[in-house]
Amino acid sequence: MIGKLTGRIDDIAGDAAIIDVGGVGYNIFASARTLARLAQANAPVTLYIDTHVREDHIHLYGFLDAAERDWFRLLMTVQGVGARVSLAILGVLSPSEVATAIAAQDRAAIGRANGVGPKLAGRITAELKDKAGGIALGPAALKDAGTEGVAGNAAFADAVSALVNLGYRRSEAYTAIARVAGSLGTDAKADALIRAGLKELSAA
Repeated sequence: MIGKLTGRIDDIAGDAAIIDVGGVGYNIFASARTLARLAQANAPVTLYIDTHVREDHIHLYGFLDAAERDWFRLLMTVQGVGARVSLAILGVLSPSEVATAIAAQDRAAIGRANGVGPKLAGRITAELKDKAGGIALGPAALKDAGTEGVAGNAAFADAVSALVNLGYRRSEAYTAIARVAGSLGTDAKADALIRAGLKELSAA
């Protein structure tokens, strides 16, 4: 089972790249975001690989970091999400953005991916909300923002809802409130969170 490959980019076409490793070309399927980054690489690249073995084929899926690979695997635990849909989601959202969308229950953000309708987006956000915490999401992870115990309270939810009603995207509103909630504390009232969240968004 192949877990990692390091080699030179030979070609990128469609939804895959050919990576030359010691004269052997490996056809690696990847998200649009990863393929765009590979196209700009001027040196050998290292990809984390998820190998799928079926009766009629062996497919290799490549990722530039472990977080994207782990989200690829986790997304496919949801009924109706296969490798193609999982890559489509990771093509429009970074791992941190997927985490935020799920934490915020932002079905519209997940639904931006090709092949993901409102029903499937709702299933993804609902089923993964309690499973996502185990993935190493990097410095942008909400768990590193000091918001445990804050994001689940009523004032937090009301503040996010207020910003959404003002026209901000749900993930955008959730991220802003999560950032200010960490400093304002668990007892912060909704109006204080809203004011601080608006200030955070205006400074962005």
